[in-house]
Amino acid sequence: MTLKDLGADIAAEVETMLSGDFTITVTQTNTVPHSDDGAITFPNLDSKEQACKIVETCVLFIDIRRSTELNLRHRPHTVAKLYSSFVRCMVRCAEQFHGHVRGIIGDRVMVMFDQNNCFSNAIHTAAAMNSVSQYIINRHFKHGEVECGIGIDHGRMLATKTGFRRHGVQRHNYRSLVWLGRPANVASKLTDIANKKAEQQWRTKACVAYDYGSGWQWRDESLDQFVSNLRPQYVPSRVEHTSPWFGSFFTSSELVTLRPATPPILMTKTVYDGYRAVYPDSDVIRKGWIQPYAVNVPGYDDQIYGGNLVYHDLNQ
Repeated sequence: MTLKDLGADIAAEVETMLSGDFTITVTQTNTVPHSDDGAITFPNLDSKEQACKIVETCVLFIDIRRSTELNLRHRPHTVAKLYSSFVRCMVRCAEQFHGHVRGIIGDRVMVMFDQNNCFSNAIHTAAAMNSVSQYIINRHFKHGEVECGIGIDHGRMLATKTGFRRHGVQRHNYRSLVWLGRPANVASKLTDIANKKAEQQWRTKACVAYDYGSGWQWRDESLDQFVSNLRPQYVPSRVEHTSPWFGSFFTSSELVTLRPATPPILMTKTVYDGYRAVYPDSDVIRKGWIQPYAVNVPGYDDQIYGGNLVYHDLNQ
């Protein structure tokens, strides 16, 4: 097939799938679909139809912090053993609380939950994963470097199949479902932000004194702000402050927090509220083990909650 023929074929397929005649059938479900679900189909260009499923539930992501550094610091077989152990442990934690693993890419694991009890199951899974990471994996991985970030969101997720059927050795590469929806995007971003140390920077500031008639009053100004209040005089040559009350100044350094530290587990307000509605008297809520955090999540503008939830029973 020439490139011209390939282009013509692709153009015809795209035109068919994006046309108004192509039908998408969506079925609502309360359980997490799997790749062999007959109600989820590949696009059929002959009948011009495709079947999908949608579920409203919690989505959880977890991965290892600074995995690039681990890859550079250790030999490939060491990292391979760590990743295999990590993924196996996280899958076991998910299964313990009725989670369904629906994606594994390197050290990142995606877990979804059936709609019933999804809030509690997601948070319990996160606590178990966090505990295993801290108490078990780091006990046996002699370098003790494994730290994880976990993100959870809740909402509508569409399960579909893209591409086309394959046969033979490549068949399994096309069997996984594709998950579409805001919760996956937000949970993934929360995972990237979770368990990060505070980002701080030393900055120089100006301590400026003003005399308003009752004695000097000191206030802090940024260097840019202080310099913007200066003006040159050419006859005689000197620099003056624009304020008639200016008295004196000196410079000092201060440690500024550019990004606050975050806990290992982060979740959206929907997840926190959903759990609190079911378990208002639990220690997690009563003792404030989950707190609001001021973090910026692109595409999400509501409150984020987080905490370092652990199961001490896993610290044996």
